[in-house]
Amino acid sequence: MGRILRLILAALALVWTVPAAADVQLSFHSFNGSVLFGRYPHTFIVLDGTLEASGKVIKENYGFSAKRATPAVLQGPVKHTILVEKDKWLTKTNRHFTVSLSDDQYHRIKALVEEWRNAPGKFYDLDTRNCIHFVGEIAKIVGLKVTYPQKMLRRPKKWLNHITTMNPHLGAKVIK
Repeated sequence: MGRILRLILAALALVWTVPAAADVQLSFHSFNGSVLFGRYPHTFIVLDGTLEASGKVIKENYGFSAKRATPAVLQGPVKHTILVEKDKWLTKTNRHFTVSLSDDQYHRIKALVEEWRNAPGKFYDLDTRNCIHFVGEIAKIVGLKVTYPQKMLRRPKKWLNHITTMNPHLGAKVIK
């Protein structure tokens, strides 16, 4: 009986000493929005979890947008910003799919966010460098297939549904 008890205690000790697996989840979101009601359609990413190497807790989100929503956006490049959504908006979005990240992928995403945030001059362009292109570059970091059909460049939800169908291994469903 003593031997069995020691084995049980040894097994329990192993369970308690094994650190919890660290994991950062990357979710791809779209916001339906409305030109008439102040929030334009938009896509952005959410990072949530814990880095393996440091144990740092991650709770972040990033999107790319024009600094000001004015008619100038229709004319060509304008000043840009990285948006961070408030929690109240996160609950009103479409979460299309989620993937797990390595620490390296997380750091590459953060570097891309800073690269786009700190780009000089007028970096936002509705047709060539908008929120869809930003999210698409992040999707490429995690190995997803990405294209930018012209007819979807101003339709974030439709575009993320397109990315969903291009990457069936995600097991995600198209959002109506």
